[in-house]
Amino acid sequence: MSTNSEEFDEIERQIAELKPIIEAHADEAERQRHLSNEVARSMALAGLYRVAVPRSLGGAEAHPVTQIRTIEAVSEIHGSTGWNLMIGIETMGILGGTFTRSVTEKLYANPELVIAGTLNPLGKAIPCEGGYRISGQWPFASGVHNAQYFWSQSIVHQDGERLKDERGFVFCESMVPVAQIEILDTWHVSGLRGSGSHDVRVQDVFVANEYISQVQRQIPVEPGTLYRLPIYSRLAYNKVGVATGIARAAINQFIQLSGDKKPRGSSNLLRNRVDAQRAVAEAERLIGSARSYVFETVSDLWDTIENGDKPTVRQKAIVQLSCSGAANEAVKAVEMLYSAAGASANFLSSPLERSMRDVLVVRQHIMVSPQYTEAVGRVLLGMESETFLF
Repeated sequence: MSTNSEEFDEIERQIAELKPIIEAHADEAERQRHLSNEVARSMALAGLYRVAVPRSLGGAEAHPVTQIRTIEAVSEIHGSTGWNLMIGIETMGILGGTFTRSVTEKLYANPELVIAGTLNPLGKAIPCEGGYRISGQWPFASGVHNAQYFWSQSIVHQDGERLKDERGFVFCESMVPVAQIEILDTWHVSGLRGSGSHDVRVQDVFVANEYISQVQRQIPVEPGTLYRLPIYSRLAYNKVGVATGIARAAINQFIQLSGDKKPRGSSNLLRNRVDAQRAVAEAERLIGSARSYVFETVSDLWDTIENGDKPTVRQKAIVQLSCSGAANEAVKAVEMLYSAAGASANFLSSPLERSMRDVLVVRQHIMVSPQYTEAVGRVLLGMESETFLF
Protein backbone atom coordinates (compact mmCIF):
# COMPACT_ATOMS: atom_id res chain seq x y z
CA MET A 1 0.00 0.00 0.00
CA SER A 2 3.03 2.32 0.20
CA THR A 3 2.69 3.28 -3.47
CA ASN A 4 -0.95 4.15 -2.95
CA SER A 5 -0.02 6.30 0.05
CA GLU A 6 2.58 8.19 -1.96
CA GLU A 7 0.07 8.60 -4.79
CA PHE A 8 -2.44 10.10 -2.35
CA ASP A 9 -0.07 12.53 -0.58
CA GLU A 10 -0.32 15.33 -3.16
CA ILE A 11 -4.07 14.85 -3.51
CA GLU A 12 -4.47 15.09 0.26
CA ARG A 13 -2.58 18.40 0.25
CA GLN A 14 -4.90 19.78 -2.44
CA ILE A 15 -7.99 18.70 -0.51
CA ALA A 16 -6.67 20.41 2.63
CA GLU A 17 -6.37 23.64 0.65
CA LEU A 18 -9.93 23.26 -0.66
CA LYS A 19 -11.45 22.43 2.73
CA PRO A 20 -12.31 26.06 3.69
CA ILE A 21 -14.06 26.57 0.34
CA ILE A 22 -16.07 23.36 0.66
CA GLU A 23 -17.04 24.16 4.25
CA ALA A 24 -18.02 27.73 3.39
CA HIS A 25 -20.45 26.56 0.69
CA ALA A 26 -21.87 23.42 2.36
CA ASP A 27 -24.97 25.11 3.79
CA GLU A 28 -25.59 26.87 0.49
CA ALA A 29 -25.54 23.52 -1.31
CA GLU A 30 -28.09 22.15 1.16
CA ARG A 31 -30.39 25.14 0.64
CA GLN A 32 -30.26 25.22 -3.17
CA ARG A 33 -30.15 21.41 -3.48
CA HIS A 34 -27.06 21.33 -5.67
CA LEU A 35 -23.37 22.04 -5.33
CA SER A 36 -21.97 25.56 -5.59
CA ASN A 37 -20.26 26.25 -8.92
CA GLU A 38 -17.32 27.70 -7.01
CA VAL A 39 -16.75 24.39 -5.21
CA ALA A 40 -17.05 22.31 -8.37
CA ARG A 41 -14.74 24.65 -10.29
CA SER A 42 -12.18 24.61 -7.49
CA MET A 43 -12.15 20.80 -7.42
CA ALA A 44 -11.81 20.72 -11.21
CA LEU A 45 -8.86 23.13 -11.24
CA ALA A 46 -7.20 21.10 -8.47
CA GLY A 47 -7.47 18.02 -10.68
CA LEU A 48 -9.68 16.07 -8.29
CA TYR A 49 -12.17 15.03 -10.97
CA ARG A 50 -9.23 13.63 -12.95
CA VAL A 51 -8.04 11.10 -10.39
CA ALA A 52 -9.17 8.24 -12.67
CA VAL A 53 -8.42 9.98 -15.99
CA PRO A 54 -5.58 8.47 -18.09
CA ARG A 55 -2.09 9.86 -17.50
CA SER A 56 -1.86 10.40 -21.24
CA LEU A 57 -4.60 13.03 -20.83
CA GLY A 58 -3.06 14.67 -17.78
CA GLY A 59 -4.95 12.63 -15.20
CA ALA A 60 -3.66 10.59 -12.26
CA GLU A 61 -4.89 7.17 -13.51
CA ALA A 62 -4.90 6.28 -9.84
CA HIS A 63 -5.22 2.90 -8.15
CA PRO A 64 -8.74 2.23 -6.78
CA VAL A 65 -7.50 2.66 -3.20
CA THR A 66 -6.32 6.19 -4.02
CA GLN A 67 -9.66 6.96 -5.68
CA ILE A 68 -11.55 5.77 -2.59
CA ARG A 69 -9.32 7.76 -0.24
CA THR A 70 -9.76 10.91 -2.34
CA ILE A 71 -13.54 10.66 -2.28
CA GLU A 72 -13.45 9.75 1.40
CA ALA A 73 -11.42 12.84 2.33
CA VAL A 74 -13.83 15.20 0.56
CA SER A 75 -16.91 13.37 1.88
CA GLU A 76 -15.58 13.80 5.41
CA ILE A 77 -15.78 17.56 4.84
CA HIS A 78 -19.23 17.47 3.19
CA GLY A 79 -21.07 14.36 2.07
CA SER A 80 -22.85 15.88 -0.94
CA THR A 81 -19.61 17.38 -2.26
CA GLY A 82 -17.94 13.99 -1.93
CA TRP A 83 -20.82 12.35 -3.77
CA ASN A 84 -20.56 14.81 -6.66
CA LEU A 85 -16.81 14.29 -6.83
CA MET A 86 -17.33 10.52 -6.89
CA ILE A 87 -19.69 10.77 -9.87
CA GLY A 88 -17.27 13.04 -11.70
CA ILE A 89 -14.29 10.78 -11.03
CA GLU A 90 -16.18 7.73 -12.29
CA THR A 91 -17.61 9.38 -15.39
CA MET A 92 -14.51 11.26 -16.47
CA GLY A 93 -12.35 8.21 -15.80
CA ILE A 94 -14.55 5.85 -17.80
CA LEU A 95 -14.85 8.25 -20.73
CA GLY A 96 -11.14 9.03 -20.72
CA GLY A 97 -10.46 5.36 -21.31
CA THR A 98 -13.31 4.82 -23.77
CA PHE A 99 -13.63 7.68 -26.24
CA THR A 100 -11.05 8.02 -29.00
CA ARG A 101 -8.07 10.30 -28.42
CA SER A 102 -9.29 12.74 -31.05
CA VAL A 103 -12.32 13.37 -28.81
CA THR A 104 -10.72 13.17 -25.36
CA GLU A 105 -7.78 15.44 -26.17
CA LYS A 106 -10.20 18.22 -27.08
CA LEU A 107 -12.48 17.59 -24.11
CA TYR A 108 -9.84 17.24 -21.42
CA ALA A 109 -7.91 20.29 -22.61
CA ASN A 110 -10.43 22.32 -20.59
CA PRO A 111 -9.08 22.43 -17.00
CA GLU A 112 -12.58 23.22 -15.68
CA LEU A 113 -14.19 20.21 -17.36
CA VAL A 114 -16.86 18.40 -15.32
CA ILE A 115 -18.98 15.60 -16.78
CA ALA A 116 -22.05 14.22 -14.99
CA GLY A 117 -23.41 10.84 -15.94
CA THR A 118 -25.51 7.80 -15.20
CA LEU A 119 -25.16 4.24 -16.47
CA ASN A 120 -28.86 3.42 -16.48
CA PRO A 121 -30.54 2.41 -19.79
CA LEU A 122 -33.61 4.63 -19.57
CA GLY A 123 -33.16 6.40 -22.90
CA LYS A 124 -34.04 5.56 -26.47
CA ALA A 125 -31.32 5.71 -29.12
CA ILE A 126 -32.35 5.66 -32.78
CA PRO A 127 -29.52 5.19 -35.32
CA CYS A 128 -29.30 7.81 -38.06
CA GLU A 129 -26.69 9.04 -40.49
CA GLY A 130 -23.54 9.92 -38.57
CA GLY A 131 -24.89 9.12 -35.13
CA TYR A 132 -28.03 8.63 -33.03
CA ARG A 133 -31.16 10.54 -32.03
CA ILE A 134 -31.40 10.38 -28.25
CA SER A 135 -34.51 10.81 -26.09
CA GLY A 136 -35.19 9.90 -22.48
CA GLN A 137 -35.40 10.90 -18.85
CA TRP A 138 -32.87 9.85 -16.23
CA PRO A 139 -33.16 10.28 -12.44
CA PHE A 140 -30.30 10.93 -10.02
CA ALA A 141 -28.15 13.05 -12.35
CA SER A 142 -25.85 14.12 -9.52
CA GLY A 143 -23.70 17.17 -10.20
CA VAL A 144 -25.36 18.07 -13.49
CA HIS A 145 -25.76 21.73 -12.47
CA ASN A 146 -21.96 22.06 -12.42
CA ALA A 147 -21.20 20.01 -15.54
CA GLN A 148 -20.61 20.95 -19.16
CA TYR A 149 -21.81 17.56 -20.44
CA PHE A 150 -24.27 14.86 -19.45
CA TRP A 151 -23.43 11.22 -20.28
CA SER A 152 -26.33 8.75 -20.21
CA GLN A 153 -27.26 5.25 -21.33
CA SER A 154 -30.00 4.25 -23.76
CA ILE A 155 -31.38 1.13 -25.43
CA VAL A 156 -30.79 1.14 -29.19
CA HIS A 157 -34.00 0.94 -31.22
CA GLN A 158 -34.41 -0.22 -34.79
CA ASP A 159 -37.64 -0.21 -36.80
CA GLY A 160 -39.51 0.87 -33.68
CA GLU A 161 -38.31 -2.08 -31.59
CA ARG A 162 -35.60 -2.46 -28.96
CA LEU A 163 -32.55 -3.97 -30.63
CA LYS A 164 -31.45 -7.30 -29.21
CA ASP A 165 -28.66 -9.74 -30.02
CA GLU A 166 -27.20 -12.91 -28.49
CA ARG A 167 -25.95 -10.88 -25.49
CA GLY A 168 -29.28 -9.22 -24.79
CA PHE A 169 -30.51 -5.70 -25.40
CA VAL A 170 -28.02 -3.42 -27.15
CA PHE A 171 -27.09 -0.40 -25.04
CA CYS A 172 -25.16 2.70 -25.95
CA GLU A 173 -24.14 5.82 -24.07
CA SER A 174 -24.27 9.35 -25.40
CA MET A 175 -22.66 12.59 -24.27
CA VAL A 176 -24.84 15.67 -24.64
CA PRO A 177 -23.89 19.31 -23.88
CA VAL A 178 -25.87 20.62 -20.90
CA ALA A 179 -27.29 23.35 -23.12
CA GLN A 180 -29.29 20.61 -24.88
CA ILE A 181 -30.75 18.97 -21.77
CA GLU A 182 -33.53 19.93 -19.39
CA ILE A 183 -32.88 19.69 -15.65
CA LEU A 184 -36.11 18.83 -13.85
CA ASP A 185 -36.58 20.05 -10.27
CA THR A 186 -37.12 16.63 -8.67
CA TRP A 187 -34.47 16.42 -5.90
CA HIS A 188 -36.66 17.22 -2.87
CA VAL A 189 -35.04 14.94 -0.31
CA SER A 190 -33.50 14.71 3.14
CA GLY A 191 -30.17 12.89 2.63
CA LEU A 192 -27.39 14.14 0.31
CA ARG A 193 -29.60 17.14 -0.31
CA GLY A 194 -26.75 19.21 -1.70
CA SER A 195 -25.80 16.70 -4.40
CA GLY A 196 -28.22 18.10 -7.00
CA SER A 197 -29.35 14.62 -8.07
CA HIS A 198 -32.28 15.92 -10.12
CA ASP A 199 -33.83 14.26 -13.17
CA VAL A 200 -32.53 15.11 -16.64
CA ARG A 201 -34.62 15.02 -19.81
CA VAL A 202 -33.23 14.80 -23.35
CA GLN A 203 -35.64 15.19 -26.25
CA ASP A 204 -34.64 14.01 -29.74
CA VAL A 205 -31.07 15.31 -29.62
CA PHE A 206 -28.60 14.27 -32.31
CA VAL A 207 -25.33 12.83 -30.97
CA ALA A 208 -22.49 12.15 -33.41
CA ASN A 209 -20.88 8.70 -33.39
CA GLU A 210 -17.67 10.03 -31.90
CA TYR A 211 -19.60 10.92 -28.74
CA ILE A 212 -21.27 7.51 -28.49
CA SER A 213 -19.81 4.75 -26.31
CA GLN A 214 -20.65 1.14 -25.45
CA VAL A 215 -18.67 0.59 -22.27
CA GLN A 216 -20.06 -2.89 -21.63
CA ARG A 217 -19.02 -4.15 -25.08
CA GLN A 218 -16.09 -2.21 -26.46
CA ILE A 219 -12.40 -2.64 -25.70
CA PRO A 220 -10.94 0.39 -23.89
CA VAL A 221 -8.66 2.60 -25.96
CA GLU A 222 -6.34 3.03 -22.98
CA PRO A 223 -4.11 0.07 -22.03
CA GLY A 224 -3.85 0.76 -18.29
CA THR A 225 -5.02 -1.72 -15.65
CA LEU A 226 -7.67 0.72 -14.41
CA TYR A 227 -9.53 0.64 -17.73
CA ARG A 228 -9.62 -3.15 -17.79
CA LEU A 229 -11.32 -3.45 -14.40
CA PRO A 230 -14.90 -4.79 -14.55
CA ILE A 231 -17.23 -1.83 -15.03
CA TYR A 232 -19.55 -2.75 -12.16
CA SER A 233 -16.65 -3.17 -9.75
CA ARG A 234 -15.55 0.36 -10.64
CA LEU A 235 -19.06 1.65 -10.03
CA ALA A 236 -19.16 -0.05 -6.61
CA TYR A 237 -15.87 0.73 -4.93
CA ASN A 238 -16.02 4.52 -5.14
CA LYS A 239 -19.38 4.63 -3.36
CA VAL A 240 -17.47 3.27 -0.37
CA GLY A 241 -15.43 6.47 -0.11
CA VAL A 242 -18.58 8.55 0.36
CA ALA A 243 -19.94 6.23 3.05
CA THR A 244 -16.74 5.91 5.07
CA GLY A 245 -15.98 9.61 4.70
CA ILE A 246 -19.38 10.55 6.15
CA ALA A 247 -18.93 8.00 8.94
CA ARG A 248 -15.47 9.37 9.73
CA ALA A 249 -17.00 12.85 9.98
CA ALA A 250 -19.64 11.47 12.35
CA ILE A 251 -16.95 9.99 14.60
CA ASN A 252 -15.19 13.35 14.78
CA GLN A 253 -18.49 15.15 15.37
CA PHE A 254 -19.33 12.78 18.22
CA ILE A 255 -15.91 13.22 19.83
CA GLN A 256 -16.39 16.99 19.74
CA LEU A 257 -19.91 16.72 21.17
CA SER A 258 -18.92 14.31 23.93
CA GLY A 259 -16.32 16.77 25.23
CA ASP A 260 -18.84 19.62 25.35
CA LYS A 261 -22.19 18.12 26.30
CA LYS A 262 -23.46 17.29 29.76
CA PRO A 263 -26.46 14.98 29.38
CA ARG A 264 -29.63 16.07 31.14
CA GLY A 265 -29.63 15.11 34.79
CA SER A 266 -25.87 14.57 34.87
CA SER A 267 -22.95 16.64 36.07
CA ASN A 268 -20.51 14.66 33.92
CA LEU A 269 -19.64 15.13 30.28
CA LEU A 270 -21.05 12.72 27.71
CA ARG A 271 -17.61 11.21 27.16
CA ASN A 272 -17.65 9.84 30.72
CA ARG A 273 -20.61 7.60 29.95
CA VAL A 274 -19.90 3.97 29.17
CA ASP A 275 -22.38 3.89 26.29
CA ALA A 276 -20.61 6.85 24.63
CA GLN A 277 -17.24 5.17 24.99
CA ARG A 278 -18.57 1.93 23.57
CA ALA A 279 -20.29 3.68 20.66
CA VAL A 280 -17.22 5.55 19.45
CA ALA A 281 -15.00 2.48 19.81
CA GLU A 282 -17.43 0.28 17.89
CA ALA A 283 -17.86 2.89 15.18
CA GLU A 284 -14.09 3.11 14.75
CA ARG A 285 -13.83 -0.69 14.50
CA LEU A 286 -16.66 -1.00 12.00
CA ILE A 287 -15.27 1.64 9.65
CA GLY A 288 -11.68 0.50 9.93
CA SER A 289 -12.55 -3.14 9.28
CA ALA A 290 -14.93 -2.45 6.40
CA ARG A 291 -12.50 -0.07 4.74
CA SER A 292 -9.60 -2.51 4.98
CA TYR A 293 -11.66 -5.33 3.47
CA VAL A 294 -12.55 -3.15 0.48
CA PHE A 295 -8.90 -2.17 -0.01
CA GLU A 296 -7.94 -5.85 0.11
CA THR A 297 -10.54 -7.06 -2.39
CA VAL A 298 -10.08 -4.27 -4.95
CA SER A 299 -6.30 -4.61 -4.73
CA ASP A 300 -6.59 -8.34 -5.37
CA LEU A 301 -8.77 -7.62 -8.41
CA TRP A 302 -6.28 -5.01 -9.63
CA ASP A 303 -3.30 -7.37 -9.22
CA THR A 304 -5.05 -10.14 -11.15
CA ILE A 305 -5.74 -7.88 -14.12
CA GLU A 306 -2.33 -6.22 -13.98
CA ASN A 307 -0.77 -9.67 -14.22
CA GLY A 308 -2.72 -10.30 -17.43
CA ASP A 309 -5.23 -12.73 -15.92
CA LYS A 310 -9.00 -12.65 -16.16
CA PRO A 311 -10.79 -12.02 -12.85
CA THR A 312 -13.05 -14.80 -11.66
CA VAL A 313 -16.72 -14.45 -10.90
CA ARG A 314 -15.83 -15.09 -7.27
CA GLN A 315 -13.40 -12.16 -7.21
CA LYS A 316 -16.00 -9.81 -8.67
CA ALA A 317 -18.61 -11.10 -6.23
CA ILE A 318 -16.28 -10.54 -3.27
CA VAL A 319 -15.58 -6.98 -4.38
CA GLN A 320 -19.32 -6.40 -4.48
CA LEU A 321 -19.71 -7.97 -1.03
CA SER A 322 -16.98 -5.81 0.49
CA CYS A 323 -18.37 -2.61 -1.02
CA SER A 324 -22.01 -3.17 -0.06
CA GLY A 325 -20.82 -4.36 3.35
CA ALA A 326 -18.82 -1.18 3.87
CA ALA A 327 -21.83 1.00 3.04
CA ASN A 328 -23.91 -0.99 5.52
CA GLU A 329 -21.25 -0.81 8.26
CA ALA A 330 -20.98 2.95 7.76
CA VAL A 331 -24.70 3.27 8.40
CA LYS A 332 -24.44 1.11 11.53
CA ALA A 333 -21.51 3.17 12.82
CA VAL A 334 -23.32 6.49 12.39
CA GLU A 335 -26.50 5.06 13.91
CA MET A 336 -24.56 4.05 17.05
CA LEU A 337 -23.12 7.53 17.43
CA TYR A 338 -26.42 9.22 16.69
CA SER A 339 -28.13 7.13 19.36
CA ALA A 340 -25.42 7.66 21.96
CA ALA A 341 -25.46 11.43 21.34
CA GLY A 342 -28.97 11.76 22.72
CA ALA A 343 -31.77 14.09 21.67
CA SER A 344 -29.45 16.91 20.64
CA ALA A 345 -28.42 14.92 17.53
CA ASN A 346 -31.95 15.27 16.17
CA PHE A 347 -31.71 19.06 15.77
CA LEU A 348 -30.95 20.50 12.34
CA SER A 349 -28.11 22.45 13.95
CA SER A 350 -26.32 19.19 14.81
CA PRO A 351 -23.75 18.00 12.26
CA LEU A 352 -24.61 14.44 13.32
CA GLU A 353 -28.13 14.99 12.00
CA ARG A 354 -26.78 15.66 8.51
CA SER A 355 -24.34 12.75 8.69
CA MET A 356 -27.13 10.38 9.65
CA ARG A 357 -29.43 11.27 6.78
CA ASP A 358 -26.58 11.47 4.26
CA VAL A 359 -25.02 8.08 5.00
CA LEU A 360 -28.37 6.33 4.68
CA VAL A 361 -28.66 7.46 1.06
CA VAL A 362 -25.33 5.94 0.04
CA ARG A 363 -26.50 2.48 1.06
CA GLN A 364 -29.61 2.90 -1.09
CA HIS A 365 -27.56 3.11 -4.30
CA ILE A 366 -27.91 -0.04 -6.42
CA MET A 367 -24.14 -0.55 -6.61
CA VAL A 368 -23.74 -0.93 -2.84
CA SER A 369 -27.23 -2.06 -1.94
CA PRO A 370 -27.45 -5.12 0.35
CA GLN A 371 -29.92 -6.68 -2.10
CA TYR A 372 -27.11 -8.57 -3.87
CA THR A 373 -25.70 -10.28 -0.77
CA GLU A 374 -27.58 -13.48 -1.56
CA ALA A 375 -26.16 -13.43 -5.09
CA VAL A 376 -22.67 -13.41 -3.59
CA GLY A 377 -23.70 -16.31 -1.41
CA ARG A 378 -24.83 -18.28 -4.45
CA VAL A 379 -21.43 -17.76 -6.08
CA LEU A 380 -19.62 -18.88 -2.93
CA LEU A 381 -21.78 -22.02 -2.92
CA GLY A 382 -20.86 -22.82 -6.51
CA MET A 383 -24.09 -21.59 -8.08
CA GLU A 384 -24.92 -18.98 -10.72
CA SER A 385 -25.15 -15.45 -9.36
CA GLU A 386 -28.38 -14.67 -11.23
CA THR A 387 -27.39 -11.00 -11.42
CA PHE A 388 -25.92 -8.76 -14.12
CA LEU A 389 -23.28 -7.39 -11.71
CA PHE A 390 -20.96 -10.41 -11.65
